[in-house]
Amino acid sequence: MSQADIRPSNFIRQIIDEDIKNGKHGGRVHTRFPPEPNGYLHIGHAKSICLNFGIARDYDNALCNLRFDDTNPEKEDIDYVEAIKRDVQWLGFNWHGDINYASNYFDQLYQFAVELIEAGKAYVCQLNAEETRQYRGTLVEPGKNSPYRDRPIEENLDLFQRMRAGEFKEGEMMLRAKIDMASPNMKMRDPVIYRIRFAHHHQTGDKWCIYPMYDFTHCISDALEGITHSLCTLEFEDHRPLYDWVLDNITIPCHPQQIEFSRLNLESTLTSKRKLNALVTEKIVSGWNDPRMPTIAGIRRRGYTPASIVDFCQRIGVTKQENTVEMAMLEACIREDLEVNAPRAMTVIDPLKIVIENYPEDQVEMINAANHPKDETMGTRELPFSREIYIDRDDFREEANKKYKRLVLGKEVRLRNAYVIKAEQVIKDEQGEIVELRCSYDTETLGKNPADGRKVKGVIHWVSAAQNVPAEIRLYDRLFTVANPGSAEDIHEVLNPDSLVVKQGFAELSLANAEPLKAYQFEREGYFCLDDVDTSEGKLVFNRTVTLRDTWGKVEG
Repeated sequence: MSQADIRPSNFIRQIIDEDIKNGKHGGRVHTRFPPEPNGYLHIGHAKSICLNFGIARDYDNALCNLRFDDTNPEKEDIDYVEAIKRDVQWLGFNWHGDINYASNYFDQLYQFAVELIEAGKAYVCQLNAEETRQYRGTLVEPGKNSPYRDRPIEENLDLFQRMRAGEFKEGEMMLRAKIDMASPNMKMRDPVIYRIRFAHHHQTGDKWCIYPMYDFTHCISDALEGITHSLCTLEFEDHRPLYDWVLDNITIPCHPQQIEFSRLNLESTLTSKRKLNALVTEKIVSGWNDPRMPTIAGIRRRGYTPASIVDFCQRIGVTKQENTVEMAMLEACIREDLEVNAPRAMTVIDPLKIVIENYPEDQVEMINAANHPKDETMGTRELPFSREIYIDRDDFREEANKKYKRLVLGKEVRLRNAYVIKAEQVIKDEQGEIVELRCSYDTETLGKNPADGRKVKGVIHWVSAAQNVPAEIRLYDRLFTVANPGSAEDIHEVLNPDSLVVKQGFAELSLANAEPLKAYQFEREGYFCLDDVDTSEGKLVFNRTVTLRDTWGKVEG
């Protein structure tokens, strides 16, 4: 049984089990995944996706909604909406019913705000941004009541209606909940619940010029959808009293339970949308789906599989304790997946030509090779073998010690799936660079050891020089050189200069039919996939997903 087949247990599931046992929420289980469409989802969101949709999958008659919390139109875009939908489905999950938007509820949210005003629990405030900060107080000093806090209800209703009608400028008016300016919880100090924004909305167009704040919108959206367990990360823990206050002070029958869990912090990367957006806008990366990005789109383009991400999210678990997960754990998950599921192939990334002088000039031999050494069901492929081949430049040395198990001048090595060859002569150019090797081959060593019992220890990969597929091979690595790049004063100083190295090489002929994003193990090189963006007719581009082994060890903090 794989890790992904094991039903996880955690404190949230224990709460749900107890709620079902006690008949809370009528025994229902209904979760939601509520991203804001202001950027692409990242690996941290994958944890939340697996948690919310996983609960819906594992409990009888449980449901999970996909809802976009789209209350900030200036930063949101329909392209982000579409990207998020793709990411959720790629991970193997489907939402209940239609996609929901917080903007679907704008009319109801407005009426709930009116209800709070009529109950004397909300007021229109005219303090500017600086005055609002001054009146708010600090963590050690209570705030002061706004001079507009005790406006008559009728005046507040009139002003709020005029805000909606567009009679005031941005920042001139706002609607605030009337709670407690002396509360030790800063979120409860008369928070803003509506502000004026003359911004076009990707769902509602220009219908609204006032938009509700997240803390007002989120809890009501949950309640309107019948959510039972509202799961969010720990930074929302001190938002919970406001979540409950809003629902307790409006006429709404459902009161979801907010439960917080620790967010995913992954070493050697960033999971702040603001900082990820900066990488894109500064063109440090090629876009949100750059394979070096921790976005789900970037991870997918790099060749990670849904199974490996789900496995990773299960391994790290769900707790209330903040911690940082090593990148090596994520890489281990994809290695384990691809070791079993990726067919083998051969590519030469830094080509060095070999001429096998005793091989017939006009002969091409088709060699049968297994697609996977441990899985016969993956079948075989044919490799053309001829007098001229390419090997990788790193697989030859003129002189080497006994620990070097590749080709050395005057010594032998085995070509993967083919013959034993011996390096006889080195051809160099005027600058002294090796441009060609002259070799001989043992005709009796195809698929068997030399007849005289001599031992050949090394095995190297190769590609026919006459029959191959030219390929651009992108060697992706970690974008940052330190474990915690978010703490760097200047992010540019911790960028890995070798996060992308581009090589022009040759791939075996079978890869001419490679499918986009399908994983392959390029023997002795790593796991790769065909890029689904830059590959075009006549140009194959392969992205390295991960090396065969962890080459980083413990990075610096």
